[in-house]
This record gives sequence, structure tokens and C-alpha cells, in this order.
Amino acid sequence: MTVFTTNSEQETEALGQKIGNLLQPGAIVLIHGELGAGKTVLSRGIARGLGAEEAVTSPTFTLMHRYLGRLEVYHFDLYRLGEPDEMLDLGYEELFYGDGVSIVEWPERLGYLYPNECIRIDIDIIDYGSTRRISVQAVGSQYSEFEKGLGVL
Repeated sequence: MTVFTTNSEQETEALGQKIGNLLQPGAIVLIHGELGAGKTVLSRGIARGLGAEEAVTSPTFTLMHRYLGRLEVYHFDLYRLGEPDEMLDLGYEELFYGDGVSIVEWPERLGYLYPNECIRIDIDIIDYGSTRRISVQAVGSQYSEFEKGLGVL
């Protein structure tokens, strides 16, 4: 696990961009944190690091936005997900286990669909101004290269 501290939205987005630069096809990024922690800011940076140029916003009411970059980006916000089976209606298996990158806010709502291998990110609010502690952990052998790259950020 690697831990970063950011002191502004700009720093959080820049960290996300560096993370996005390291991602390979099929990556699943799960972002945990309370309301207002900066999950969407980090997601925006990750999408930018993957080459997405569109405005990246929270897909709270649609559950998912799709962005095009060097890899296709699937940005999920599961805050309003009623039950994990709703993910099946979105074609989650094709999206999560395809050639794009899935970024998931509120992944704890996945329940039994929570992947065994992923990049887990936890954002903790240090103060309600702008300081955040962001822990990034590669879970599973398929993310060993990502973890090596993370060490040089």
C-alpha cells in the first residue's frame, strides 16, 4: 500500500492523473470514501490520465458514464444502487472484465460482485478544507506492475 497526502482539489486530481497514466486494459479501480471526500475529483484525474478529454462528472443519477481516451473509461457512482443485481443490467461483467478501465465510487455497494483483484483506493478527510490522505493498494497478482509504477510517483 502506498499513501499520499494532497492539500487541494488540484493536487488530488493530479494524483489521479498519475494513477491513470499507469493503468492497463481491464483495470478495476475501486474508490472508497465518505461524502465529500473527493472521489469524483480523483476519478476525474484518473480519466484524464487515461486520455479522456470530456468533462468528467459524477454519474450519480445514471450510475455510469463512459469516456473515450487511450482506453475506454467506465465511471460508476453506485451511491444510489439499490442492490448488486442492478449492476448485471448494466452489463457489468463486460465492462469490468473487458479491455477498458472501470472506476467505481461507492464500491461497497457491489456486495457479492466486489472483485477479488482490483486497485483499492481509500480517501480519508484530514480536514474539511482540502487535505486528504489517499491510500492506494494493488489487490491481486494482475496488478503487480501497477504497484511497481506506483512506487515511483
